[in-house]
Amino acid sequence: MFNWNDLVFFLELARQERLMPAARRLKVDHTTVSRRISELEKDLAVKLFERKSDGFVMTEDGHRLFALAERMEAQANAVNETVSTKASDLSGRVRIATMEGIAAYYLTQRLVEFNQLHPRILIELVTERHVTNLTKREADISISFVPPSGPRLDVRKAGDFRLGLYSSEAYLQKRGTPKKVEELQQHDFVDYVVDLVMIPKVHWLLDVLEPEHVVFRSSSMAAQQNSLAAGRGIGLLPYFSAKTDPRLVRVLPGLHVDRELFVAVHEDIQSLSRIRAVTKFLFSLFERDRAFLYEDSV
Repeated sequence: MFNWNDLVFFLELARQERLMPAARRLKVDHTTVSRRISELEKDLAVKLFERKSDGFVMTEDGHRLFALAERMEAQANAVNETVSTKASDLSGRVRIATMEGIAAYYLTQRLVEFNQLHPRILIELVTERHVTNLTKREADISISFVPPSGPRLDVRKAGDFRLGLYSSEAYLQKRGTPKKVEELQQHDFVDYVVDLVMIPKVHWLLDVLEPEHVVFRSSSMAAQQNSLAAGRGIGLLPYFSAKTDPRLVRVLPGLHVDRELFVAVHEDIQSLSRIRAVTKFLFSLFERDRAFLYEDSV
């Protein structure tokens, strides 16, 4: 008979594909992960992984066990859900992964409202430049500008937001305010570091033009916004961050770029009460704030 606890180690190694990342997630030494996997393979009399130079790859038997173990994990997670169903009793950790800009300039402030509703749910807001892999449990919920792909993901469009060109009053007084798109190439621009853009749709300035004169680049949207406010040039920013910044001035108000927002959660955990509470809040939030996210006036 195999040790049920070994399935936890199996699931994490299957998701991370390497010993060290799996060990960090489980908060154990990597030799412990290796030993528990070996014991599980011995108890089941099957080979679960092929050990390769770049990591661990599941065998056919590994894939079969993975499907069963994920269902068992989902049932184990649901045990607490049968104990209490009151909203005031909801507790636990929910990790939300999204991009830096929407995390820092929009979600952080509004999650205060969620915590007032559910004070025992701890929100962990993680920012990434890439689309988070929910299948590997890098997060519980993903908010992204492109629909993530992966097995057994529930992905739904939650809303839209708009971006526009912004600069500082000092820069425009010095260099002049462009009146039409053709005049933009005469100006300096702030942009992303091209080779660090993990999601092409985040390089949104290209929807307007490919600037000839870029004077500052950053992988951080916050750094770009502060650079624009300091008078470095013109850049494209989301309305939700730029229009509440008194240091910034809108440039070419008729010009805008649209992006979609997608909320994704793995099917194995989407029925958990704390996950349902967060996703329900997010969908209602994006619906309520549609005008804020989509209109260029405060």
